[in-house]
Amino acid sequence: MPASRSRTGRTLTALLAVATLMALVWATAVGCRMPWARAQKEIVLATTTSTRDSGLLDVLVPVFEQKGTYIVKPVAVGTGQAIALGRRGEADVLLTHAPASERPLVQDGTVTSRRLVMHNDFVIVGPPADPADVRATPAAADALGAIAARRALFVSRGDDSGTHMMEKSLWQAASVTPGGTWYQETGLGMGETLRVASEKDGYTLTDRATYLALKGILSLDVVQEGDPALLNIYHVMQVSQTKFPRVNAKGAQAFADFLLSAETQQVISTFGADKYGEPLFFADGGKTEEQLTGGPR
Repeated sequence: MPASRSRTGRTLTALLAVATLMALVWATAVGCRMPWARAQKEIVLATTTSTRDSGLLDVLVPVFEQKGTYIVKPVAVGTGQAIALGRRGEADVLLTHAPASERPLVQDGTVTSRRLVMHNDFVIVGPPADPADVRATPAAADALGAIAARRALFVSRGDDSGTHMMEKSLWQAASVTPGGTWYQETGLGMGETLRVASEKDGYTLTDRATYLALKGILSLDVVQEGDPALLNIYHVMQVSQTKFPRVNAKGAQAFADFLLSAETQQVISTFGADKYGEPLFFADGGKTEEQLTGGPR
């Protein structure tokens, strides 16, 4: 074989090798970047079961995603679990309703902001016959005291959710330590707990939104409402990227700003009114907790 042809063959072989190597390098780089790019588009939202069970998430999330920048992955759990996810950096943004448990997240730097989004209230529901005569009680703590005195069945979420935290504060106010066969914990979300209470003719504490959303399939009436102690306040909090580098801080900021936008606040203020005759939430963008409560809770 002539020397020139041999050299040409070696040159082509070398060029092919270089091209193959460059292709492998490019593919590896793209392969590494693509999951990162997908991750940057995803926002993990840790929120309460009430925002899911009421149907509010089904309305808000698609509107946000239509903007085309981010995809929301909701994790609907009790507020205690949502806060735990935030503390471990396993969520980007939190939407919860337990002010006393939220404030420490701000103090220790787990979250970078905490803004009031909306409120509704808790109500005590029970069998229409109201065997514990709860309707006659003047306040929520008195209602639980009457249930305990009659040993009427009370069904608790028992899951460290915002609702469960409120329930425990009411038992404390009533000077009652619940227990025994009349007090049952489900360890489930609000919707499931309401169904159990309905099936067993028991009482339970619930946020009004979830109760109204499921009222048609429940044999439960509101037997105690209106006590200022039953105010149910929701805040949005962005988990700190400084503390947890993998947090999608830009996505969390975008979702929090979306919740507080005038457009979304209008949606929240009317959500459920056409179906239930009253809105399930009251929009509070721009307000402070103290304006609603008169002081810290």
